[in-house]
Amino acid sequence: MIEISDLPTVNATLNGIACCFLVAGYCFVKQGRTQSHKRCMIAAFSISILFLISYLTYRFAGAEKKFGGQGWIRPVYFFILITHIVLAASVPILATRTLYLGLKGRWDAHKKWARWTFPIWVYVSITGVLVYLLLFVIFGPAKP
Repeated sequence: MIEISDLPTVNATLNGIACCFLVAGYCFVKQGRTQSHKRCMIAAFSISILFLISYLTYRFAGAEKKFGGQGWIRPVYFFILITHIVLAASVPILATRTLYLGLKGRWDAHKKWARWTFPIWVYVSITGVLVYLLLFVIFGPAKP
């Protein structure tokens, strides 16, 4: 059974998997393999929905963790965290709109949105994993 304390690991894993699907989907579309691209992007979107459910569950039920790292890593961590949070707020809107346009076959609009959505979504996925590693694995939470 998954406990609330397991959710940060679940969230980081889901972020990593979504990132893999995003990159694979990007590679497929560049190769002209549009069906594979479509499958990967739908998978990335679906996994991101699972992530959002898991993340919100943790945020509302889990204890807040404060970063335990000291020295030069603190401003680096907080820069990564702040940019991650700010950009993560845009991903549900950007990803939903981009996916919708693609599924409707509105290719020109889909491409315009994807030029913004893809790098932001990948950045958020990577930095989500990085924040997890810094907070829970490498430095650990601050001691109470």
